[in-house]
Amino acid sequence: MVTSIDDTKRLAIGERLADLKAFQNLIISNAQKLIDTCPYDDIRERLQNMLNDDQKNIGIIDTVIVQYGIQVEPSAATQIFIPQFEQMMSGDEFTFYQKLIHHELMKHGQAMSGIMIHKAAQVVGADIEVAIAPLNTVNFEGRAHQEQLKGMLEQAGVREMTGQDAKQGIWARVQDAIAALSGVAGSVVTQNTDKQDMNIQTLIRLDHNKVNTIFTEIGATKDPQKLQEYFGQLYKDLLAHAQAEEEVVYPKVRSFYGDDNTQELYDEQAQMKQMLDEIKSIDPASADEFRSKVKDLMDTVGDHIRQEESTLFAAIDNNCSTEQKEQMATEFKAAKSKIQQEFTAAM
Repeated sequence: MVTSIDDTKRLAIGERLADLKAFQNLIISNAQKLIDTCPYDDIRERLQNMLNDDQKNIGIIDTVIVQYGIQVEPSAATQIFIPQFEQMMSGDEFTFYQKLIHHELMKHGQAMSGIMIHKAAQVVGADIEVAIAPLNTVNFEGRAHQEQLKGMLEQAGVREMTGQDAKQGIWARVQDAIAALSGVAGSVVTQNTDKQDMNIQTLIRLDHNKVNTIFTEIGATKDPQKLQEYFGQLYKDLLAHAQAEEEVVYPKVRSFYGDDNTQELYDEQAQMKQMLDEIKSIDPASADEFRSKVKDLMDTVGDHIRQEESTLFAAIDNNCSTEQKEQMATEFKAAKSKIQQEFTAAM
């Protein structure tokens, strides 16, 4: 019987994502402390701009964790380190320059962690690569922030030692690096705008892309262990997606999408849930039967996706404001996260 996909590699990635979120929150709180104590107007302004980016990027990390679908607590080491770091940075033992050094080191560690998560995803599964794709924005902006911080460290260090400004040669090169990194970051999913969240259509489409990738992975293998692994993730992803839509999206769209159209979406998902439970009872060692049933499920899910991405998405665009679509996305994400936590607790 198929029960779970949570092997050690996937759990390890989930833990790293939890660490990433914990450190992002630490970076945000530490940046605010640096801004409050910064003696230099120009550096304070740059820190505030970075803080604005970081506050938006925590939303991207939340989205990635929900898309990944495995809710895990941060590692024990992270839970030990964070309060120690907060205590250190709150004291008077370090100068502003020394505190800024530690902030830059934390930014470096955060950027490297994001890159390592991507590298691990390439090894473990294509569905993970799809789920964490929005993390590119956080990684690129983190690298850009590192370059800014190098210039800020130069200025703060020289000012503390001499009371005068540093020469501007290195600072100019830092600005060139920021421009280059920003150009790359602009090509990926970004929230470097006034938007509070992705809109609901983007968020649902991310789910659809991940599910389609898992179907492709199932179709490409007859290995019973791999079939169990991929279907376990598919099972949890589809159930969490369906339940979140039924709690958040469908009740909100019924008034303008129509009773019949909305009920059709509910009915399709009821059929999908029944098929999931039937497949769950099949031994993956019976690979041909297992994959045949998954093929039937794929056809059902494909019809459902096509309806949502055509008529439903258009109806939402025609009847909801940008703010309403973003709020729906926020609520959908929160519902999925709660459902995933319940799955984890049940197992």
